[in-house]
Amino acid sequence: MSALANHAFAKMNGIGNEIVVVDLRDSEAQGRAQVSAAEARAVASPAGAPYDQLMVLQPPRLDGTEAYITIYNNDGSEAGACGNGMRCVVRRIFEKTGQTSATFQTRAGLLNCWQGPAPDLYTVDMGAPKFGWQDIPLAEEFRDTRYIELQVGPIDNPVLHSPSVVSMGNPHAVFWVDDVNAYDLERFGPLLENHPIFPERANITLAHIVDRDHITIRTWERGAGLTRACGSAACATAVAAARLKRANRVVEITLPGGKLGIEWRERDDHVLMTGTADFEYEGRFDPALFASVA
Repeated sequence: MSALANHAFAKMNGIGNEIVVVDLRDSEAQGRAQVSAAEARAVASPAGAPYDQLMVLQPPRLDGTEAYITIYNNDGSEAGACGNGMRCVVRRIFEKTGQTSATFQTRAGLLNCWQGPAPDLYTVDMGAPKFGWQDIPLAEEFRDTRYIELQVGPIDNPVLHSPSVVSMGNPHAVFWVDDVNAYDLERFGPLLENHPIFPERANITLAHIVDRDHITIRTWERGAGLTRACGSAACATAVAAARLKRANRVVEITLPGGKLGIEWRERDDHVLMTGTADFEYEGRFDPALFASVA
């Protein structure tokens, strides 16, 4: 039987990024804390609890951490990082335990989290960005990833071109535009996400720099599609803009679902993301969801 059958979950959102949190740290049977891609897709179905990301808390693998978190996109693929999802996890744990700080392990590494500057705000240390073409990764060498040669449309009149690329635990391509709503991201997003230059696919963001302290973005999220918010994309955009000296290292990012505060900390290059996390409802997974899952 699936580890998720009859198990409790919390439906939450991080500024519109739809998140489901499942805590399997107390799973009794060995191996029961594992969730397959098929199970993750079943949860995302209309009969389950549709989400952008599923955050599965598993028993810690390192001393001093609260949990190992496996992050699933709604197509069943795994994500290395999800800042909005992490804030939802943090709120859930802090409200249950009274903690004000915690460390988690994900595929992307260790993430330190703490209560933000207000009771309804939570900060996640997303770690240091990576800029090397092999680290992002890209399929071919680009010595300068502040811009790469990639475009949509005719060579002499491209619709989108020259994105900045960066890894925030997952690959991001940021296209600089004058109006993030002037492009059919639902059309271009899948093409760019699956472009051969991105061997692990990529998150695709349209970004408009309002001023040195404020950037507006829209994101097509790898494995999830058009989303109201993507925390790692906000981090990637802030870093990319600072690298180009078009924005400061502390900026406000406006997304369709709300706003995030991003700081690219100078002393260690870590990216700090601060925002809200909203609780929607609790439930239990119907075992029938997983009846056809092998």
